[in-house]
Amino acid sequence: MLSESIQNKDNPLFLRRLKEDLKDFERAPLFPPRKVETVKYYLSNDEKRLYNGVTEYVEKHFNRALENEKHNVTFALTILQRRLASSARAIRKSLERRYERLKELYEKGQLIQEVGYDEEYLEDLEEKERWKKEEELLEKLTSAETLEELKEEIKKLEELGSLAREVEKKEIETKLNELKKVMDAEKLQKSEIKLLIFTESKDTLEYLVEKLRKWGYSVTFIHGGMNLDQRIKAENDFRNQAQIMVSTEAGGEGINLQFCWLMVNYDIPWNPNRLEQRMGRVHRYGQQHEVHIYNLVAVDTREGRILEKLFEKLSRIREHLGSDRVFDVVGEVLVGRSLKDLIVDAIANRRTMEEILKDFERIPDEVAIGKVKEASLEALATRHIDLTRILGEQRRARENRLVPEYIEEFFKRSAKALGIAMKRQDGFWHVTSVPFEIRNQPYDLKAKFGEVQREYSKVSFDKEKAFKGQAEFVAMGHPLLEAVVSAILTRYDRIAGEGATFLDPAGKKDGIIWFFEGEIKDGKNITAGKRLFAVYQEINEQALSFVNPAILWDLKPLNKEQSQASELSCPSDADTIKSFLVTEGLENYKKELLERRQRDAGVKKKYGIRSLESTILDSDAKISDYETRRMKGENIPEATIQNEVRRREDLERKKQRLLKEIEAEVHLYATEPTIIGAVRVLPGKMQGEMIADEEIEQVGMEVALEYEKRQGREPEDVHLENLGYDIRSRDEMENYRYIEVKARAREGAVALTPNEWLMAKRLKEEYWLYVIVNTATHPELYVIQNPATHLKPEEEVSIVRYIVKDWKNKSERAN
Repeated sequence: MLSESIQNKDNPLFLRRLKEDLKDFERAPLFPPRKVETVKYYLSNDEKRLYNGVTEYVEKHFNRALENEKHNVTFALTILQRRLASSARAIRKSLERRYERLKELYEKGQLIQEVGYDEEYLEDLEEKERWKKEEELLEKLTSAETLEELKEEIKKLEELGSLAREVEKKEIETKLNELKKVMDAEKLQKSEIKLLIFTESKDTLEYLVEKLRKWGYSVTFIHGGMNLDQRIKAENDFRNQAQIMVSTEAGGEGINLQFCWLMVNYDIPWNPNRLEQRMGRVHRYGQQHEVHIYNLVAVDTREGRILEKLFEKLSRIREHLGSDRVFDVVGEVLVGRSLKDLIVDAIANRRTMEEILKDFERIPDEVAIGKVKEASLEALATRHIDLTRILGEQRRARENRLVPEYIEEFFKRSAKALGIAMKRQDGFWHVTSVPFEIRNQPYDLKAKFGEVQREYSKVSFDKEKAFKGQAEFVAMGHPLLEAVVSAILTRYDRIAGEGATFLDPAGKKDGIIWFFEGEIKDGKNITAGKRLFAVYQEINEQALSFVNPAILWDLKPLNKEQSQASELSCPSDADTIKSFLVTEGLENYKKELLERRQRDAGVKKKYGIRSLESTILDSDAKISDYETRRMKGENIPEATIQNEVRRREDLERKKQRLLKEIEAEVHLYATEPTIIGAVRVLPGKMQGEMIADEEIEQVGMEVALEYEKRQGREPEDVHLENLGYDIRSRDEMENYRYIEVKARAREGAVALTPNEWLMAKRLKEEYWLYVIVNTATHPELYVIQNPATHLKPEEEVSIVRYIVKDWKNKSERAN
């Protein structure tokens, strides 16, 4: 289905590619390399006795439960085995809890061998809920058929618990010592390098936090039992204060820790996908360092030998491919068996270790390499990816995105007004103190954007700079910026309604700019899009037109006294202006959104509904198979069948819900526009040579446009859109020039607006300044590429312009 969607160009932007293959449009890798190392160790004699005792107990009761088809019991015992592999603390506490619960059931004369849910159901639960269910299984399910057998099992658990307490009491856990060796080798104590440690068990997490703090490290942690606010705070603590974070699988979901590049898997999940999810917390877009990952494996245990063999095979494949891509597709190196299946075979002793390890050689390395390449859909991507469309989307995003300098300037001014303390430090901002009223945000804002912290040690408003400097990237959607925007809107809402007065230094505008928020909603009453509209109303002719809201950057604000001394009145009809906005602005915006939504809806119908229908058929077949096997006398638990029936019903509900959602998503309507504010714009006067002459400017535009055509490019005149450039020009290779045109009647300095200068800094090599001199007589064109780098303008605050006097020395005469 994926192949079909790509070939039909229904979904050209979705490709399953391994992160190691991804490059930017300059062909530079998006992800730095990662080095994965297996740290092999052997258990101490005491640890070995504990391991053998627990594993023999698990093997005995696992096989007994398997013979009686008590699948919940077998699953409970694998949980116990995983706790054993995690830490002495985890197995000790698990054994004690199981002992106490089974003893309680024995005293009540109860035997519990089944519950109403299975392993597959538990895999889909949130970690907190999964832990709760797993403890329930582990503590009360038994393979015992009689109370006498249960009594014998309880006695064995008491012996094993005593053995576990002895091991823990000696505080010589080998794995912990191996962790310390890794930390010493990476020189953690002598540096600020951060370390992320993963474990499956909450008991192990608490044990590690306790030990690491005793060693003198600053430590934070995250696990599934923590609420959203606690997780966000832990992530922020790790970024700004703590050197080490200990995390369970919950930390492998939804958090970004690319400021950390050292990771240790204290225990290895039996599901390889979870291993890759863990690695993905640090090996992700924005990571600037080579990532080091250490897997701790006890090679003298049953599961350890299997993991050792797996990692050896993956290492050979990795060396052949020249990348670490193999961890994304572990399943491709095994035939018909999962990693968990092999480990369970070893624990239950159903096959010899030699037989199990041979499974890794059933697929030769060269065949496995081919499967890895096939899994990444390399050929499919090469044949069918619509690169032109992707580049077009990237181009539009670059042109339309909110310039970081705007956000930074807004934040600086807002911080001053709101009492946020910040200082410049090594090219970044250090936000030293955020007042309580800014941090004390309503729950809805916290749930959507996250918690606002008291301090941010390293902040940048530029994405590339933030990534390279391992700083916090503050943009729209960041909790701090969203809280600041909310506070400014609340504090100045009334004042904004009173309006303001600005001066147009160019002397071209005399009227009012009305600012509206336009919103389009869908059939679910969910916002499909919001846009800020600016409508310019001329003072005399009352003509209406749209202008770019960024025009404010090019105007000079007047103080209260100057505003009162000016003519502020301007006849207006609010209904007329709103009507113009709805018919000329919102309707076009709705069409733009609807076109995109209709295309997405078609894809959802064509592939989403088909996928659900296919899964429903698979579920029907599974239910039918269960019933057939039961009729033949096989013992299929009723709970297993009912779980599948519920799953099938849930799939049908999802299908119907998706159909309704698709219908609602293409039903768009515009809400009534909201007036945000208005500004009165008065015409100012440039001094001397800086006076604008529309006729001269028009001739300059014609000269620039003709030059572009002679050079074989396709120029587009956009000077009325206030984009920060006058011409967008491209050649047949899709190379773009963003051209600002300055025309002089004779010669002299040129003036750039703040918007033009910011766009020059943003677009760099793609931004060009075209200066036409002697325009009134014999026009001469001079061109300057990347003026932000080559020119040193003088900022004239009084006229809100950047004056460039030495442009000719940096320019090239155009033929």
